[in-house]
Amino acid sequence: MIAKAYSSALIGIDGYVVTVETDMANGIPSFDIVGLPDAAVKEAKERVRAAIRNSGFELPAKKVVINLAPADIKKEGSGYDLAMAAAILTADNKLSQDKVLEYALMGELSLAGELKKINGVLSHSMGASKSGIKKIIVPKDNAYEASLAEGITVYGASSLYEVFMHLSGEKELQPTVTDAKELIKNNMVYDVDFADVKGQPLLKRAFEIAAAGGHNVIVMGSPGSGKSMLAKRLPTILPDMTIEEAIDTTRIHSSAGTLPDDEPIVAVRPFRSPHHTISVPGLLGGGADSRPGEISLANNGVLFLDEFLEFAPKAMEGMRQPLEDGKVTIARASATNTYPCKTMLILATNPCPCGYYGDRRRSCKCSQSAINKYLSKLSGPLLDRIDIQVEASSISYENLSENQGESSHDIKERVMRAREIQRTRFGSDTKLNSDIKTKEEMDKYCTLDKAAENILKQAFQNIGLSVRGYNSILAVSRTIADLDGSESIDIMHITEAISYRRLEGKYWSK
Repeated sequence: MIAKAYSSALIGIDGYVVTVETDMANGIPSFDIVGLPDAAVKEAKERVRAAIRNSGFELPAKKVVINLAPADIKKEGSGYDLAMAAAILTADNKLSQDKVLEYALMGELSLAGELKKINGVLSHSMGASKSGIKKIIVPKDNAYEASLAEGITVYGASSLYEVFMHLSGEKELQPTVTDAKELIKNNMVYDVDFADVKGQPLLKRAFEIAAAGGHNVIVMGSPGSGKSMLAKRLPTILPDMTIEEAIDTTRIHSSAGTLPDDEPIVAVRPFRSPHHTISVPGLLGGGADSRPGEISLANNGVLFLDEFLEFAPKAMEGMRQPLEDGKVTIARASATNTYPCKTMLILATNPCPCGYYGDRRRSCKCSQSAINKYLSKLSGPLLDRIDIQVEASSISYENLSENQGESSHDIKERVMRAREIQRTRFGSDTKLNSDIKTKEEMDKYCTLDKAAENILKQAFQNIGLSVRGYNSILAVSRTIADLDGSESIDIMHITEAISYRRLEGKYWSK
């Protein structure tokens, strides 16, 4: 007898429905799985056989063949266990075929028949809903996350036996309902604040402008100058996550297996800070199982690369196109996956190998050739994509005795006002000043008077700006004007924006 059940698989972070076809026939008892299964899927036959037996049922002594359709796409992971078990029980006339096909079934089975948590359940739930399936059964620990998807009723179960009782109508499970707004509100907690930072007024101002316009930043300074401390606090002055952003970010973290067990949704903007030894697939995504990289895990948040000159050159250069496009495409022989990476990039580095070149209190021990070799690790094309370039000055004793600085809450209010101006200007909740790229948009939104234009012309010649660098200055000046509540870009706005390209002329001569 042939029976079917629906499950789900992932392509990138998108879920798609898989049909689990089961044929049970007379013959030498066996259990085979086809349909391009990986090792974890192939091992399911042992888990499913034991789970069925230990749930109080008998697996008939027959030849069982399971096909995972479509058969031309590779199936990975252990999430098909529950659907396989349900299809086998249906083929053995223990469950109604029509009832089983009302649901998508997801979950890994233990040998005792317990349902265990799986990755990517939000994407599975959304994919099932998009395919027209109205109900889904998932492990109880995944239920709140799965219920964030719209248009589908989610049931959380603890075991195969509970699922059987529900599908047979003997004891129905209760649907799980989640209020996404309430989840975000309850989990939106930061344990750091800009008020903790002593000194560095220029750096704080630069980070405020970056937050207001979505600009990338590079910070150069000696060890202990507060580069990392400020970067970690940047998410606290960014606007709160919208429901759409939270769900989009949750899908990525769930698929990668980085979603915390006690948080069914990513409620605060991600802050990712990978070590400089990270591989190219680890940073950009890919690898044997094509997972999202750090640049995608920071989607809608901040990617902080500390000591970025120590990163592998291929990893750094590989970020250039994703930073432009807001997405990264990983092409492999078996599949091509695209992951979103709408992230703010913050780079921090020392100015030389010893870290004290240009420091007022400590002398540098590096030769000029060593300094030049160290700085040459950053290419011009990547530097060109960094709108704001600033130096972090050394912290003095007087800075340590300063009163508490301005709080993240106060800075965030100014950022929000500037973001609202941009929302009105562009008629979009997602487009920011950093997204102004074309000449038409520059002419429309970043017009200058004669005096400001003359200053920008001088900077273009003196610094040796590229067209992208020229546009970056205009975009940053537009953000500074928005923070001032000014419709026009004045000479003070363009002058301040030019000052944020100082590293380009000081350390990387053209």
